[in-house]
Amino acid sequence: MNDTRLPELSSADESAVRALYHRALDGWNLQDGAAFAGPFSEDGEVIGFDGTRHSGRSLIAAELGRIFADHVPPEFVAKVRRVRALGPGVVQLDAVAGMVPDEAEDIDPALNALQTMIAVNAGAGWRIALMQTTPARYDLRPDLARALTAELRSLIGRGPGPV
Repeated sequence: MNDTRLPELSSADESAVRALYHRALDGWNLQDGAAFAGPFSEDGEVIGFDGTRHSGRSLIAAELGRIFADHVPPEFVAKVRRVRALGPGVVQLDAVAGMVPDEAEDIDPALNALQTMIAVNAGAGWRIALMQTTPARYDLRPDLARALTAELRSLIGRGPGPV
Protein backbone atom coordinates (compact mmCIF):
# COMPACT_ATOMS: atom_id res chain seq x y z
CA MET A 1 0.00 0.00 0.00
CA ASN A 2 1.36 3.45 -0.92
CA ASP A 3 1.65 6.07 1.80
CA THR A 4 -0.07 9.19 0.43
CA ARG A 5 0.45 11.37 3.49
CA LEU A 6 2.20 14.65 2.85
CA PRO A 7 5.50 15.26 4.64
CA GLU A 8 5.57 17.24 7.88
CA LEU A 9 6.67 20.87 7.67
CA SER A 10 9.05 22.13 10.35
CA SER A 11 8.10 25.30 12.19
CA ALA A 12 11.30 26.95 10.89
CA ASP A 13 10.38 26.15 7.29
CA GLU A 14 6.81 27.35 7.83
CA SER A 15 8.09 30.63 9.29
CA ALA A 16 10.50 31.07 6.37
CA VAL A 17 7.73 30.50 3.81
CA ARG A 18 5.38 32.90 5.60
CA ALA A 19 8.17 35.49 5.64
CA LEU A 20 8.65 35.11 1.86
CA TYR A 21 4.99 35.82 1.27
CA HIS A 22 5.01 38.88 3.50
CA ARG A 23 8.21 40.19 1.89
CA ALA A 24 6.52 40.09 -1.51
CA LEU A 25 3.43 41.93 -0.19
CA ASP A 26 5.62 44.47 1.60
CA GLY A 27 7.38 45.13 -1.73
CA TRP A 28 3.99 45.69 -3.36
CA ASN A 29 2.87 48.04 -0.60
CA LEU A 30 6.16 49.98 -0.91
CA GLN A 31 5.53 50.19 -4.68
CA ASP A 32 8.95 48.67 -5.27
CA GLY A 33 9.05 46.14 -8.10
CA ALA A 34 12.49 44.84 -7.14
CA ALA A 35 11.44 44.34 -3.51
CA PHE A 36 8.29 42.50 -4.63
CA ALA A 37 10.28 40.24 -6.96
CA GLY A 38 13.16 39.69 -4.53
CA PRO A 39 11.72 36.57 -2.83
CA PHE A 40 11.03 34.83 -6.18
CA SER A 41 13.28 32.21 -7.73
CA GLU A 42 15.10 33.22 -10.91
CA ASP A 43 12.42 31.47 -12.96
CA GLY A 44 9.53 32.31 -10.59
CA GLU A 45 6.16 33.38 -11.88
CA VAL A 46 3.39 35.66 -10.71
CA ILE A 47 -0.18 35.60 -12.00
CA GLY A 48 -1.98 38.81 -11.15
CA PHE A 49 -5.58 39.59 -10.25
CA ASP A 50 -6.37 40.26 -13.92
CA GLY A 51 -4.76 37.01 -15.11
CA THR A 52 -1.54 38.59 -16.38
CA ARG A 53 1.43 36.22 -16.04
CA HIS A 54 4.99 37.46 -15.52
CA SER A 55 7.78 34.89 -15.66
CA GLY A 56 11.27 35.37 -14.25
CA ARG A 57 12.38 37.46 -11.28
CA SER A 58 13.93 40.20 -13.44
CA LEU A 59 10.81 40.51 -15.63
CA ILE A 60 8.56 40.56 -12.56
CA ALA A 61 10.65 43.38 -11.08
CA ALA A 62 10.67 45.34 -14.36
CA GLU A 63 6.95 44.94 -15.06
CA LEU A 64 5.88 45.84 -11.54
CA GLY A 65 8.32 48.76 -11.55
CA ARG A 66 6.61 50.00 -14.71
CA ILE A 67 3.16 49.53 -13.15
CA PHE A 68 4.19 51.39 -9.98
CA ALA A 69 5.62 54.24 -12.07
CA ASP A 70 2.32 54.67 -13.95
CA HIS A 71 -0.13 54.61 -11.06
CA VAL A 72 -0.57 53.94 -7.36
CA PRO A 73 -2.14 50.51 -6.84
CA PRO A 74 -4.06 49.80 -3.64
CA GLU A 75 -2.18 48.35 -0.68
CA PHE A 76 -2.61 44.74 0.37
CA VAL A 77 -3.76 43.47 3.73
CA ALA A 78 -3.58 39.70 4.01
CA LYS A 79 -3.99 36.71 6.24
CA VAL A 80 -2.30 33.36 5.76
CA ARG A 81 -4.85 30.61 6.13
CA ARG A 82 -2.71 27.52 5.55
CA VAL A 83 0.86 26.41 4.92
CA ARG A 84 1.47 22.80 3.95
CA ALA A 85 4.25 20.70 2.53
CA LEU A 86 3.54 19.16 -0.85
CA GLY A 87 6.76 17.16 -0.96
CA PRO A 88 10.40 17.51 0.04
CA GLY A 89 11.35 21.15 -0.49
CA VAL A 90 7.94 22.17 -1.88
CA VAL A 91 5.35 24.11 0.13
CA GLN A 92 1.95 25.64 -0.65
CA LEU A 93 0.76 28.76 1.17
CA ASP A 94 -2.89 29.81 0.95
CA ALA A 95 -3.94 33.31 1.98
CA VAL A 96 -6.78 35.76 1.66
CA ALA A 97 -6.03 39.32 0.69
CA GLY A 98 -7.87 42.58 0.43
CA MET A 99 -6.87 45.95 -0.89
CA VAL A 100 -7.32 49.41 0.53
CA PRO A 101 -7.39 51.97 -2.31
CA ASP A 102 -5.16 55.03 -2.04
CA GLU A 103 -6.61 57.63 0.32
CA ALA A 104 -9.33 55.21 1.48
CA GLU A 105 -9.66 53.78 4.94
CA ASP A 106 -11.60 50.64 4.10
CA ILE A 107 -11.29 47.45 2.09
CA ASP A 108 -12.73 47.53 -1.42
CA PRO A 109 -14.71 44.23 -1.48
CA ALA A 110 -14.44 44.09 -5.27
CA LEU A 111 -10.68 43.60 -4.85
CA ASN A 112 -10.81 40.74 -2.34
CA ALA A 113 -8.74 37.78 -3.46
CA LEU A 114 -7.42 34.35 -2.70
CA GLN A 115 -3.67 34.04 -3.03
CA THR A 116 -1.80 30.80 -3.55
CA MET A 117 1.97 30.66 -3.35
CA ILE A 118 4.22 27.71 -4.12
CA ALA A 119 7.65 27.95 -2.49
CA VAL A 120 10.62 25.71 -3.21
CA ASN A 121 13.85 24.98 -1.41
CA ALA A 122 16.42 23.22 -3.55
CA GLY A 123 19.07 23.55 -0.85
CA ALA A 124 19.79 27.26 -1.12
CA GLY A 125 16.84 28.53 0.94
CA TRP A 126 13.18 29.09 0.25
CA ARG A 127 12.11 31.02 -2.86
CA ILE A 128 8.72 31.72 -4.44
CA ALA A 129 8.18 29.59 -7.55
CA LEU A 130 4.61 30.75 -8.20
CA MET A 131 2.26 33.29 -6.69
CA GLN A 132 -1.28 33.53 -8.04
CA THR A 133 -4.00 35.98 -7.08
CA THR A 134 -7.58 34.97 -7.85
CA PRO A 135 -10.57 37.30 -7.38
CA ALA A 136 -12.77 36.18 -4.46
CA ARG A 137 -16.12 37.19 -5.86
CA TYR A 138 -18.20 34.30 -4.51
CA ASP A 139 -20.89 35.06 -7.09
CA LEU A 140 -23.42 32.59 -5.70
CA ARG A 141 -22.43 33.00 -2.04
CA PRO A 142 -22.73 36.67 -0.99
CA ASP A 143 -22.55 35.51 2.64
CA LEU A 144 -18.98 34.29 2.01
CA ALA A 145 -18.08 37.58 0.31
CA ARG A 146 -19.37 39.57 3.30
CA ALA A 147 -17.56 37.29 5.77
CA LEU A 148 -14.26 37.65 3.91
CA THR A 149 -14.60 41.43 3.77
CA ALA A 150 -15.27 41.53 7.53
CA GLU A 151 -12.25 39.30 8.19
CA LEU A 152 -10.00 41.49 6.06
CA ARG A 153 -11.34 44.69 7.64
CA SER A 154 -10.12 43.42 10.99
CA LEU A 155 -6.56 43.51 9.57
CA ILE A 156 -6.55 47.17 8.54
CA GLY A 157 -3.86 48.99 10.38
CA ARG A 158 -1.80 45.84 10.89
CA GLY A 159 -0.51 45.70 7.29
CA PRO A 160 0.17 42.42 5.51
CA GLY A 161 2.51 41.38 8.36
CA PRO A 162 2.82 37.90 9.78
CA VAL A 163 -0.76 36.91 10.46
